[in-house]
Amino acid sequence: MANYTAADIKALRERTGAGMLDVKKALDEADGDAEKALEIIRVKGLKGVSKREGRAASDGLVAAEVTDGPDGQTGVLIELNSETDFVAKNTTFIALAEKVLAAAVAAGTDDVAAVLASDLDGRTVQETIDETAATLGEKVVLRRVARLTAPAVSVYLHKVNKDLPPQVGVLLGTDEAGAAVGRDVAMHIAAFSPTFLNRDEVPAETVEAERRISEETARNEGKPEAALTKIVEGRLTGFFKENVLLDQAYAKENKKSVGQVLTEAGGTATGFARFRVGA
Repeated sequence: MANYTAADIKALRERTGAGMLDVKKALDEADGDAEKALEIIRVKGLKGVSKREGRAASDGLVAAEVTDGPDGQTGVLIELNSETDFVAKNTTFIALAEKVLAAAVAAGTDDVAAVLASDLDGRTVQETIDETAATLGEKVVLRRVARLTAPAVSVYLHKVNKDLPPQVGVLLGTDEAGAAVGRDVAMHIAAFSPTFLNRDEVPAETVEAERRISEETARNEGKPEAALTKIVEGRLTGFFKENVLLDQAYAKENKKSVGQVLTEAGGTATGFARFRVGA
């Protein structure tokens, strides 16, 4: 019987994120040699990459970085997915996310395919992900990349579970004055998940559909014809307050809108990005 202990199993699981049974089998095959067992797990994992393709990767983390440039600041936000939260909090997975983020920053694009094809220490990002996925024994996917340039970019990363890495990430672009409240507004975005920055961003067809639905609903409720216009406009305003960042009631002071808070700071918002792992 191979010479290894429960502590050896635990240590190898923490290094690889592999399941207990897989770790024990690898240690048995390696006669208790942890480094040989690590290689076995990696090799077997590489052989299993194609088998993992059909599996869902809905856990993971978000990571972000802001860099200075000639046009102000540029923020990059990524979502890297794993199959389980066990792997999501693994140090190997977290280290991979840091490398992928650095590659995304260097790539200068938010196109996932372009980032995956870009260089990372002499190989592509995709090859690096596949190699790490083999070690971890799970499917790993770079799901999304956001890139935002503005005079100032604020970042907020939120942990939904204190034992896991951040799973909600926000980039907020503002002018320099708006940066004074940028992080607080980014926290608001994390909590209230707006869809649009301002009313002008809402597609005309979306507004028209909301108007039509509101009118049909009001008629079905038996509202008087003379009151329909006012009712429809009121419900449309409610739609904007729910979905448009600048119209939303500010999380820290709900008697004011986010737009009012930015105006009082003398600033404006230029754009935002929000990722929630798996959503």
